[in-house]
Amino acid sequence: MNAIKFNKLSGALGARIDQKSNSYLYFGGTAYLGIPQNEHFLDLYVTGVKTFGLNNGTSRSNNVQLGIYDEAEAVAAQRYGAEAALITSSGYLAAQLTVQHFADWGQVLYAPHTHPALWIAGDPGITGSFGYWSRHVVELINQSNLTRWVLISNSINNLFPEQYDFSFLENIALGKEVLLIVDDSHGIGILADGMGCLPMLPKLPFLKVVVVASMAKALGVDAGLILSSAALIGQLKKTPVYAGASPPAAAGLYAFMHAEEIYKEELAKLLCLCHYFSAGLGAEKASFAAIEGFPVYLSEDQHLASALMQHQVLISSFAYPDQTSDLLNRIVLSSWHQKEDLAILLKLIPSSL
Repeated sequence: MNAIKFNKLSGALGARIDQKSNSYLYFGGTAYLGIPQNEHFLDLYVTGVKTFGLNNGTSRSNNVQLGIYDEAEAVAAQRYGAEAALITSSGYLAAQLTVQHFADWGQVLYAPHTHPALWIAGDPGITGSFGYWSRHVVELINQSNLTRWVLISNSINNLFPEQYDFSFLENIALGKEVLLIVDDSHGIGILADGMGCLPMLPKLPFLKVVVVASMAKALGVDAGLILSSAALIGQLKKTPVYAGASPPAAAGLYAFMHAEEIYKEELAKLLCLCHYFSAGLGAEKASFAAIEGFPVYLSEDQHLASALMQHQVLISSFAYPDQTSDLLNRIVLSSWHQKEDLAILLKLIPSSL
């Protein structure tokens, strides 16, 4: 499907976008909670801009600091169930800061479909299912003479919707040490009543956990987040990358800190829409892959996007993993949608399949 260029884009798009004289109903993107166009969140952001300015070009090691960064990290740690947090200017930086620092802690193993932001040096080339990989990992670790292992994975596969189960770690033999690095960019703000994956990860005596995430998706803030123990966060805050990198705009973090109720309200709306859409699919539900409570629906029909496009309905559609591959046609819901929008989509789906 050829790329479409629109003359008018607002924020991270929205329920409807315009191309010349046509209006399109849009089901794509990653703004699951509709934050980029949420009026109450925008009001908080404007207050943050007026208080802290547009940006902060100094590093976190500067002798003059804005206290809001420590405050936002404390809020994030409490909100998502961690001992401590570290906030960076992007999710990519959060991931790279983490994997580069801990790569030498032990033998590194990547899970299938791990996001490129977590790669240390090129594509790790891991294929197959997560289930097969997890069983293989347990055998490999238990039979090896090596003691320390670093496992790197996403919490969720948002392209081929699947939530990963890390309970396999309970089968690792005593005497081993494991550092688990999990990218929760698509889960934080959505999974587990918005808390993300951290509360669902195993708590084992030999296991250390670091969760990294982009805050630019469900949370709607251009920043990256690292959640872990106070000891591990303390190590990351001593790295040259942390000391030298400029932080994100304080205005966004001000809005994030004061938007807990907004996030809860929008998540409740989103979950209602997911239930409405799933129920409305009826028999067609069998032709979609989805996770309960996650607003992404992968269609097995290669022609769905082009068929819906004829009715001014635009969904996420691109070839994956490369340009010669089949299209991934995904319907992505956001809390800015209305049931009327979904009713239009549901009416069109049977004729499109």
